[in-house]
Amino acid sequence: MKKISSVLIANRGEIAVRIARGVQRLGRRAIVAYHDVDATSLAVRVADEAVRIDGPTPVAAYLSMDALLQAARTTGADAVHPGFGFLAENAAFARRVQEAGLTWIGPPPAAIEAMGDKIRARRLAREAGVTVIPGLDDEIRDTGQAIEVATQIGFPVMIKACAGGGGKGLRVIHSAIEVGQAFERTRGEARAAFGDERVFIEKLIERPRHIEIQVLGDAHGNLVHLGERECSIQRRHQKLIEEAPSPFLDEATRGAMGAQAVALARAVGYQSAGTVEFVVDAARHFYFLEMNTRIQVEHPVTEMITGIDLIAEQLRLAEGEPLGYEQERVGQVGHAIECRLCAEDALHDFAPATGRLRIFRTPEADGLRLDSGVAEGDEVTANFDSMLAKLIVVGRDRDEAIARMRAALADTIALGVTTNAAYLERVLAHPDFARGETHTGFLAEHAADLVPPAPTREQLSVLIAAALLTNRTVLDPRYSAPTLHAAIGDWRG
Repeated sequence: MKKISSVLIANRGEIAVRIARGVQRLGRRAIVAYHDVDATSLAVRVADEAVRIDGPTPVAAYLSMDALLQAARTTGADAVHPGFGFLAENAAFARRVQEAGLTWIGPPPAAIEAMGDKIRARRLAREAGVTVIPGLDDEIRDTGQAIEVATQIGFPVMIKACAGGGGKGLRVIHSAIEVGQAFERTRGEARAAFGDERVFIEKLIERPRHIEIQVLGDAHGNLVHLGERECSIQRRHQKLIEEAPSPFLDEATRGAMGAQAVALARAVGYQSAGTVEFVVDAARHFYFLEMNTRIQVEHPVTEMITGIDLIAEQLRLAEGEPLGYEQERVGQVGHAIECRLCAEDALHDFAPATGRLRIFRTPEADGLRLDSGVAEGDEVTANFDSMLAKLIVVGRDRDEAIARMRAALADTIALGVTTNAAYLERVLAHPDFARGETHTGFLAEHAADLVPPAPTREQLSVLIAAALLTNRTVLDPRYSAPTLHAAIGDWRG
């Protein structure tokens, strides 16, 4: 077994901070690669060492295999953790890391490759006995074939990019007349986003739940699953709220989904942490969606109810250690919920927000965890994903977890940048969410219910005080609490 002493984190933001702290807890060195826009970021401040990388744009820097490998050489790192996004599911990068004599903290490149192509993944899943969505296990080559296949499957259908992910390269088609335009647009989007214009067609499962299974595998053929996470609260096919366990599954369905997830992981020789995603209909029929060959944004909810540190497990497994436990020893206690705190305006189509985060405070409470990529004073730009941090709570049951999360969101203060904190609180307060009656179209279906009432005069007073604070240094004695109180009084007058 090859012990890891230092890890280059080929990522940024919240996940870079999470990995750095996880690596340090194991007594290893955490090295963060950063672009100039992140030079003063929390990840850089937390790391034992930070190394600058360059590129024509900030995103290009984090996608530069050459720059990242040079950073590893320069700092003496002996392993690379890709986090999520960027190059995390790039088999070519995984191979280059290994060819450079470094340890890749992730699954084998062949597994990444197999699951990265959606058509190939469907075929492998079917062969492994995993239930797949009705559709064609082949590329759709032209509009005529697209119409024929869609008609055979039965509308509505989805046309999807073979190399897609994160909601990109995906369209819903309700009739034959829509096929031609959707086919060309999806192909063009796939070509631009992934450099691969291939698309395929699947049946649309209406009002589905998005439920995924966390798996772990070692180099000795041992595989377990850690139960499910429900991620049905989404906007633009991207998740906002995740929870574990799902309030919808019964034990029989839960067991069957776990068994199929492990069967697929075994079929591709999977090692490290990975997630097998399913859509589930109202009758609890479930269908394979895709496999994410990396750590997931929502991994903390699984950690909170199983007590298993997934970053630590990834390092152990990358060193060649066996899992050390069997499926029967994996237990779950309580209920966990995660909310993604994003710099975005939920009332205006979730438009990204930018600015300086002048005040950022989150509460300290029992059962609450904060995984953050930002701190007070940080500049929030439009260069990257809008997620600032994640609030995670655990309770004895789902009701307690919801109550704790609502309290945490209410007590979160983020001034200087518009965030979705209040919006997330309204989602959690919705009666249908409380009853567990969710699906991937929940936010759109209840859009009118999630609009806040007009602010009262008292609330407007608080907003004026906040505006004064965000435009001046918080410690400026001219804007102490009595001064703000007087200013509010003047406004009321």
